[in-house]
Amino acid sequence: MIAGTALGLTLMAPAASAEGLSIAFISHSSASNTFWQAVKKGYDDACEKVGASCQLILTQTEGAVEQAVANLQAAIASRPDAIFVAIVDNNAYDNVIKEAVDAGILVLAVNVDDSEGAKGNARKAFIGQGFTAAGYSLAKAQSENFPKDGPLNLLVGVNAPGQTWSEQRAGGVTKFLEEYKAEHSDREVNITRIDSATDLALTADRIGAYLNANPDTAAYFDTGYWHAGVAKVLKDRGIEPGKVLLGGFDLVPEVLQQMEAGYVQVQVDQQPYMQGFIPVMQAYLWKTAGLTPSDVDTGQGIVTPKDVPTILELAKQGLR
Repeated sequence: MIAGTALGLTLMAPAASAEGLSIAFISHSSASNTFWQAVKKGYDDACEKVGASCQLILTQTEGAVEQAVANLQAAIASRPDAIFVAIVDNNAYDNVIKEAVDAGILVLAVNVDDSEGAKGNARKAFIGQGFTAAGYSLAKAQSENFPKDGPLNLLVGVNAPGQTWSEQRAGGVTKFLEEYKAEHSDREVNITRIDSATDLALTADRIGAYLNANPDTAAYFDTGYWHAGVAKVLKDRGIEPGKVLLGGFDLVPEVLQQMEAGYVQVQVDQQPYMQGFIPVMQAYLWKTAGLTPSDVDTGQGIVTPKDVPTILELAKQGLR
């Protein structure tokens, strides 16, 4: 069942309550973000297994921090046992999360954490990807596809400037590229950063305009999945796959299609099903056995086009 809220959408998991466990999951994303479908599948499955009453609350506008914080405040007022929240801003969530913790609510950071972890926020644990390491891994894997000679012009897109997940992924990408540049001092390597947005059409417009002005760009790195829109631009312009290398994060349908077409060479999987499933189990064990939740890194698996057929089969089940 899908019900509207004041500032977003509430996706209801099966409402069994054998253990009396109630959970609210506060996302910073809207229903248009297909990444969250696999998160919701994991969340629903886990809630059903432990008989929990669960809500996944999305924003109306993609990446709207103020809407997410308002949804978090509303969730606290309903006094659930646990709240999961993507902490995409280092400051905006702090006081509200402390309010929840002081009220005896278990708070877990899921999908995105404060950049300082437990030092920066009162949440109990983090279940999600190590963003800096994942960005580094993406750039390292894509470097295997770099042209072997000539100037190397590389573009790093920060889809959500100021938000933890995007800044840290971009930082990891840039860290590797700077190391690559130092190791190839006999070659011209240029690294440029751009605000690339969190919308397929807008990202396509911005990167498309950049490529018009800089047709010698060798690779574009996205901190999300919006480079799928760039792939469409390249195809529409008759530019062959691999002329501009593309890589980013998350195995959403749009990206898998472009990987099959050869336009996306490398993608990083953060395993969203795990991000929905594992925190529910931690909340269940906290409530029923007094076990303290712990950090779980959901990974930085590198995916290439050869992996797509297997992933598509799992995607049909909602697991990827």
